[in-house]
Amino acid sequence: MSLRAAHRVPAPVDVPAPGGPGWMRPLPGTDLTVSAVCAGGSPLGSMPVVFGYDVAADQAADTVRAVLDSPIRMLDTANGYSDGESERRMGAGLAAYRADHGALPPGLVVATKVDPRDGDYSGDRVRRSVEESRERLGLDHLPLVHLHDPENFAFEDLTAPGGAVDTLVELREAGEIGAVGLAGGPVPVMRRYLDLGVFDVLLVHNRWTLVDRSAGRLVAAAAERGTGVIDAAVYGGGILAQQTPSERRSATRYGYRPAPPETLAAVDALRALCARHGTTLPVAALQFSLRDPRIAATVVGVSRPERVAATLAACGTPLPADFWAEAEELLPGPDAWLDGA
Repeated sequence: MSLRAAHRVPAPVDVPAPGGPGWMRPLPGTDLTVSAVCAGGSPLGSMPVVFGYDVAADQAADTVRAVLDSPIRMLDTANGYSDGESERRMGAGLAAYRADHGALPPGLVVATKVDPRDGDYSGDRVRRSVEESRERLGLDHLPLVHLHDPENFAFEDLTAPGGAVDTLVELREAGEIGAVGLAGGPVPVMRRYLDLGVFDVLLVHNRWTLVDRSAGRLVAAAAERGTGVIDAAVYGGGILAQQTPSERRSATRYGYRPAPPETLAAVDALRALCARHGTTLPVAALQFSLRDPRIAATVVGVSRPERVAATLAACGTPLPADFWAEAEELLPGPDAWLDGA
């Protein structure tokens, strides 16, 4: 596959209306059905260093309830987000909803990720991570559990007999968890793990967006082998979520690091393009992922109830084909992508 082909959305589909046809779809590689939009729980634990703002515990629980009252039927979190606080708060929201309604919404999928602790990413640590997540979330069964950020550890250690990967597979085969996913960043590392052939789902972040196509070949490889694909951080850590130029720190950072000049110039040009077409940059950034037929679910971080409604509204704003053609012309070159070079 050529680089040009790899960085374009193949045969894009119409963006589904929330709750309408195509909104719920199978997650390849699993027996799960998910909504086109997945509510991301990383902000719920309150990570001001990453996101630039605090989130109170009651606000987090209210946000989870707002998600459950909406057409969104997938939640995403991780054991390590805010040292487990994201899972605790998500669990509190799930418990409150269950108390009010007698049960959680039918078909709800709550996905989490195993994380190391104090440098320990052994098989035993993976088992403890799963148990901690069950307890915090208040769920007897976890339908999707990802190996999280394996790039921070030696491949040989995590793939050793009885190691983290082996243990996740054993837990799946024993029925203690559902599907096993791979969630991380650097594309070369992710491809090495994907090629093991044991993961049901691939989650990429910051690397399949309006301004960064680092994961093009990785997403294609996953789709070709029938692995489900989830796209996260489609706003690049905040820069693509801002409708107007901003003084906020996130306005000059992409993927949690300083954005190169080419990316900043592209963001400005895309914002102007959106204005000419009567839309906004956040709408375009979300729909870029939603119109890709290989992406089963697009993760959007939520931190307050009104964010849920705004995200759903962004799905219902149709953008013409000529908008997307112009947007492609503004894509920075590979040297500006996180893993393009």
